[in-house]
Amino acid sequence: MRAQFVMSEIWIGLRRNLTMTIAVIVSVALSLSLVGAAMLLNSQVSQMKGYWGDKVEVSIYFCNKGNQANLKDTPNCASGVATQAQIDAVHTQLSKNPLVQTVYTESPEQASANYKKQFPDSPLIPDATPDWFNYSLRVKLTNPQLYQEVASQVEGQPGVAKVDDQSAVLKPLFNLMSTAQWIAVAIMVIMFGVTLLLIVNTVRVSAFSRKRETGIMRLVGASNFYVQMPFIAEAAFAAAIGSVLASGMLAIGKYVLIDMVLKKQITLISFIGWGPVVSVMPLLVVIGVAMSSLAAFLTLQKYLKV
Repeated sequence: MRAQFVMSEIWIGLRRNLTMTIAVIVSVALSLSLVGAAMLLNSQVSQMKGYWGDKVEVSIYFCNKGNQANLKDTPNCASGVATQAQIDAVHTQLSKNPLVQTVYTESPEQASANYKKQFPDSPLIPDATPDWFNYSLRVKLTNPQLYQEVASQVEGQPGVAKVDDQSAVLKPLFNLMSTAQWIAVAIMVIMFGVTLLLIVNTVRVSAFSRKRETGIMRLVGASNFYVQMPFIAEAAFAAAIGSVLASGMLAIGKYVLIDMVLKKQITLISFIGWGPVVSVMPLLVVIGVAMSSLAAFLTLQKYLKV
């Protein structure tokens, strides 16, 4: 009987404050969808770092005739074109380094053939002779983050023109996505604030409109919990609906934006699957219900006094 009474009070409260309840639902849905988007963006960045981290290599280029003509950028090549003995010495040194997993070699002839294969329509094809390319070593590391330790080992050695870390090319992308994460978090915090204000307003109006009923309940000996439960349940119910809508928005966004658009247009990026999306959904429901219930409870301590 008590449960039936509480449910009827919840329904009355929702019906009396229908527009405010709808506003709470929409605000919770928007704020939690941003929370979920920030979480998924973080998962995407982590997955990209792991995916590209396994593929990042350190490239070591040896002096050729072109470097001698441009000593401003490659001053280490002043002594001439790298000899085979100098190349072998660097290769041997790298092979003994525990941070090095594999060392691949690429001769100028191989580099020229690979360029022509990758860019068959390039206007530079007639100039892409072996003399145009450096002899190079591509080094795969056990931990790409320790690039500098390997680079410092070979930089400045006889015959070495320059050392490039491919991860530097990806840093702008990771920085951009990290900035997007912070923007999403900032918007999320603002939306949380708006949602909390709406919940506080809704609970306050609901408590004021039912002040006579709650007064009678107090007089007949109803406990604080029994009196406050309908109001807290109203806020939790609205938040639960908003959380479900937020989960649906995330699922639709993942399917439309990632599966239907980005995956087909950008093949160089490993996008997240459905696992992270599904794991975030119940967390959004928990956050939404807990946030709304706590806000309602704290509001009632001030406004539900008889």
